[in-house]
Amino acid sequence: MSKHPGTPLVARVPVSLWQNRDFVVLWSGGLVSILGTGISRITYPLLVLAVTRSPIQAGLVGALRAVPYLFLGLPAGALVDRWNRKRVMILCDAGRALNMGTVPLALWLGHLTVAQLYVNSVIGGVLYVLFSTAEATYLPHVVPTEQIPAAAAAEQAMSSGTNVVGPPLGGFLFQLGQAIPFLADALSYTASVIALLFVRTEFQEQRSPTTRNLRREIADGIRWLWDQPVLRFVYVATGGLSLAVSSVALVVIVIAKGEHASAVVIGLMFSATGLGGLLGSVVAPRLQKRLGFGGVIIAATWAMAILWPLLAVAPNPPLLGIALGGMAFAIPIHGIAIVSYRLATTPDQLRGRVASVARVIAWSTEPAGMALSGILIQGIGAANTAFAFGAWVALVAGATTLYGPLRRFVAPEQAAQDRRDSATKRVRVCSFCNKTNPEVRWMISGRSSVIICNECVSRCNELIAEAEGMPA
Repeated sequence: MSKHPGTPLVARVPVSLWQNRDFVVLWSGGLVSILGTGISRITYPLLVLAVTRSPIQAGLVGALRAVPYLFLGLPAGALVDRWNRKRVMILCDAGRALNMGTVPLALWLGHLTVAQLYVNSVIGGVLYVLFSTAEATYLPHVVPTEQIPAAAAAEQAMSSGTNVVGPPLGGFLFQLGQAIPFLADALSYTASVIALLFVRTEFQEQRSPTTRNLRREIADGIRWLWDQPVLRFVYVATGGLSLAVSSVALVVIVIAKGEHASAVVIGLMFSATGLGGLLGSVVAPRLQKRLGFGGVIIAATWAMAILWPLLAVAPNPPLLGIALGGMAFAIPIHGIAIVSYRLATTPDQLRGRVASVARVIAWSTEPAGMALSGILIQGIGAANTAFAFGAWVALVAGATTLYGPLRRFVAPEQAAQDRRDSATKRVRVCSFCNKTNPEVRWMISGRSSVIICNECVSRCNELIAEAEGMPA
């Protein structure tokens, strides 16, 4: 190990991703934890509906879990950058195990109320804010920079794979006993704590003690992200998508229950999200390489817009599951591209703050989406709610398509890969704008080639002419 805490050995001696002990331990702990979350994710709204028989109440319980991000998201990033990130994750998962464990305890005692479910949702949301903010920073310390996209895809594939098993298992366990899925989730958080205790690498670089100002630290994270126009735009657009995506589970459950589907059938239907997400995670790096960063974001957004109306017209649970799986296929393709770019470009001392700012922007609409879905379902029906959210996502897709800087953008890791390819293949990359195979005006060769495309040369001539005060 390095003599300096927080300086990972893998940064100096890269190894295969699956030979990286700490990554495998973290991935395995996350596998168990997310399996538990997948079990309870489908059964939580089923439990609220069983207790209250009200879609509005189910929507409010989901909204309360997302509300803490509105108030804690920004300070959480600054605090996580101050604190020991691994310790934060351990304490949060221990707290989530205790919080989830109160649900089966109350069921066994016969005293479960909707008020407790509200409190459980708020506590779970607070702990999730801190845990996920710390979790969003660790990959660059555990794997080399060039392996970040593959590691992010592996984590997304793991999440999607557990979603294949989790929902049907949750539905089955719920029919055996309403308390069992929540006990399983509490135990899964305990397994995550144990895995984190076995990780050797620290999740931050060595820090020198300085006088801290929380408001200034939050402002630094906001300022850095705001100065990245493409990243800023895609997170604002993701916030628009989250308004609809956050409501999809409740909309689909109500549509399926209207078709007289049992809890087991609903669980099997939601396993399609795992299959779709797993396939999306596998193809995401290849699609990004083929379509480029902007092309992947635009294509995934339009796919979600097209699939929303299919949820409304699906005549039976199997076709509803297929439409749901298609949406789950698009979501990780969109997410992996954004997260890989953010992790590769953000300075380590800002990673927690930038992640929290990004997530506040992207997830700030979730409480409104969950609450709105319950109100709309009660008012106009689940099918019409799906049409309404589909129209909204289509507006977001149109704005994304029309944003020129996104269409022309080349992600840094893609530009680096293109340069490596150019050393062995007949591929040219402009040294200034990173365009692949441009129309080349100048090519300066030496120990390393410098390629300048026609557009960059013309722009340089314009700047020179402006500086000299004469027409280009």
